[in-house]
Amino acid sequence: MPPSGEAVRSRRLGSLLEIHFAVFLFGFPGLFGKWLPLAPHLIVFGRVLFATLALALVLALGRRSVRVAVVPDAVLLILCGFVLSAHWTMFFKAVQVSTVAVALLSYSSFPVFTAFLEPMAFKESWDPWSIVLALLTAAGVYLIIPRAGLAGPVFLGVGWGLGAGLTFSILSLLNRRLARRNPSLTVAFYQDLWAAIFLLPFAVLSRPQFTGSDIGLLALLGVFGTAGAHTLFINGMKRISARTASIISSLEPVYGIVLAFLFLKERPSPRTILGGALILAAALIVTLKARRSS
Repeated sequence: MPPSGEAVRSRRLGSLLEIHFAVFLFGFPGLFGKWLPLAPHLIVFGRVLFATLALALVLALGRRSVRVAVVPDAVLLILCGFVLSAHWTMFFKAVQVSTVAVALLSYSSFPVFTAFLEPMAFKESWDPWSIVLALLTAAGVYLIIPRAGLAGPVFLGVGWGLGAGLTFSILSLLNRRLARRNPSLTVAFYQDLWAAIFLLPFAVLSRPQFTGSDIGLLALLGVFGTAGAHTLFINGMKRISARTASIISSLEPVYGIVLAFLFLKERPSPRTILGGALILAAALIVTLKARRSS
């Protein structure tokens, strides 16, 4: 017997809440880019290493299978690991050369990429609302970045942030395909594992000297800001399209800016507040729209 309309709406709401909470957790990593005196690829390597260990423990304790549904999915997971490592490396580079706000807000332009890539990837019809809301998000990003900052550190931060946005958009599309046939924990585990494998040679060649504080921060980042958030996000995408998840994820810079203000004393300008309001409006609209559909 198929689930009732109320059951479908309840499950959809649960998926939306999972994505919202995951995005809140994703607002924290930018702070670690400032706290950790390490190269971006080393931060990402530590992050995915601890995330892999945490997910492996959860899978073992729950006696859950790590088998992938079909061989093509195993290949996609390897690709996801590479894209994930590139995405986070570019993001932390953006944080280090500029500010948390600039990195988050330029990266948050990824709904624009997704709005155009998803219909082509899944042979779906174009949704005018998705494009309008994505453009609204882009307008918010434009307002937040100061006009005087289009050169020097801010310009570099925007460039690296846009690269992080494009790679995250691609990752979202791959995750949508994988989440339909594989448990979210399995997807998250293999993605982090392959990201760690790709970054291992670069980490070894760097010959890093980690302090106890560095290891503790990387553990927090990997376990809570990565393993937990990543799993929630992938699981939520089982009933939510990549375009919807992408625009909800536009809340990430709002959370990140608030956290940067509280912990790093980075003060947002009036333009930043206005841009954040546009991003928040787009996320709320798409959330309400998703709840009412089907």
